[in-house]
Amino acid sequence: MEKRIGSISILISNRDIVPQVNELLSEFSEMILARQGLPLRDKGIQFISLIIEGTTDQISALTGKLGRLPDVEAKSMVAKQGRM
Repeated sequence: MEKRIGSISILISNRDIVPQVNELLSEFSEMILARQGLPLRDKGIQFISLIIEGTTDQISALTGKLGRLPDVEAKSMVAKQGRM
């Protein structure tokens, strides 16, 4: 299956879940090209932005697992095939 490049935005509204998020990101580390985290402590949220490269199945698997964690929202966006 062809690899795609894109991004995943993760919004965490409960700091206690961060270790589980990091564990999942480690599990999928081979597809993460870049990661940036922004803890917004005064608002009680953490924001993580990923640049990823993987198959659509891999990207969907990571996004789905993140989204099933409590207090975590994850959205992905991938480049269309013709643009790569």
